[in-house]
Amino acid sequence: MPMSARELLARIIKCEAGGEGDTGMKAVATVVMNRVHIPYGEYQRVNMGNLRNVIFQEGQFDCVRNVIGGRRNPQTIWASPPEQIHYEIADWALSGNKQWNIVNSLWYMNPFVPECPTYFPRNRSGVINTRIRKHCFFDPTELYKET
Repeated sequence: MPMSARELLARIIKCEAGGEGDTGMKAVATVVMNRVHIPYGEYQRVNMGNLRNVIFQEGQFDCVRNVIGGRRNPQTIWASPPEQIHYEIADWALSGNKQWNIVNSLWYMNPFVPECPTYFPRNRSGVINTRIRKHCFFDPTELYKET
């Protein structure tokens, strides 16, 4: 039986940002929902406003990949069920709420170094907005509209 949108969002929140505190988890949830609701660019064209499509879009979230770099991925949305806090943040995001400083961000990443890159992804369609704990968050540039 397929998971509900709420269940999928709670699982991606836990897997992608479970150690980042409430603010970090809300920021990740905001990015996911921004991808659902953006009216232009790749995420709108490919995912058509569908949360399931956003979460399972190829190459987007390591937590939905069973294999990374030829090795089994032990950290997936299937490996560890969400806890109450993850459901609460999923409900918060599904209700239209956004982390105040992540209003437009479409990407986040952990650079594994103290500084965030200025642009992400490689095509420079996103520019640094802020960092929350280990994750850097990026807003779309004009280039994103062409994706």
